[in-house]
Amino acid sequence: MTTRRSGLGRGLESLIPIEPSSGAPSGLIQVPVDRITTNPDQPRTRFDDDSLEELAASMKEVGVLQPIVVTGDEGGYVLIAGERRWRAAKRAGLAVIPAVVRENTGTSTLVEALVENVQRQDLTPLEEAHAYQQLLENYGMTQELVASRVGKSRPAISNTLRLLQLPIEVQEMVDAGDLSAGHARALVGLDDTAYAIHLAKRAADDGWSVRQMEEAVRLRKRAEGRSPSGVRQLRPVEIIELEKRLTDRLGSPVKINYRNEKGKLEIRFGSLAELERLYRIFNE
Repeated sequence: MTTRRSGLGRGLESLIPIEPSSGAPSGLIQVPVDRITTNPDQPRTRFDDDSLEELAASMKEVGVLQPIVVTGDEGGYVLIAGERRWRAAKRAGLAVIPAVVRENTGTSTLVEALVENVQRQDLTPLEEAHAYQQLLENYGMTQELVASRVGKSRPAISNTLRLLQLPIEVQEMVDAGDLSAGHARALVGLDDTAYAIHLAKRAADDGWSVRQMEEAVRLRKRAEGRSPSGVRQLRPVEIIELEKRLTDRLGSPVKINYRNEKGKLEIRFGSLAELERLYRIFNE
């Protein structure tokens, strides 16, 4: 009868760089689950409960297939990467979990946690943006250095960071998955916060493409540029809401240009058949 192999697989050590260091343990060991604490700089903040249950069930059946990465010693360890696996191991009732022990080098601890999560697409765009901001503000790194460490281009880092300039309501929509990062980035630069939130909700409710969002923002900026003396006039929330209601009622994009108790109502159509449909609505 052959002895059941652990779930670690063959040649695991060759897949995970092990860098011995003086004064600190380094290597693959079995670490007590209850001696591990989470990394305060961990960029990921959301863990799906159902996914954790599935992983815990898998661990009970076949073991832990990939080790976590920690820093510390027998007195206590801090997670660098693998918090989801650690949480699942706790649910599975495991006493120990395989771990690679690394020397704590400050900046590299956060970078490793970020890299592991970004490469696995575990972070939301906002979590990723906040992690980059931490590297820039708390560790004095440049965007070029951050890009190099996480394996992305500098423009990609810059575009992600732009999400932090958005109104908090829009950020929450992105974080919840109701609005894509591409849609949200198109809103950056709109000074009218209320209108940016309005567009975000419209895009989410009506299933706009990113191109449609960009077009809506372009039209808005063009209208703002026509304000007298270069001073932008905020649009009343009531007008914005009326635009939405008219658009929903007519089934065509509606734009209201309103100023000094006067204005213009613009209804866009894409064909003569659509114009005829609008005509019939007005004659009902």
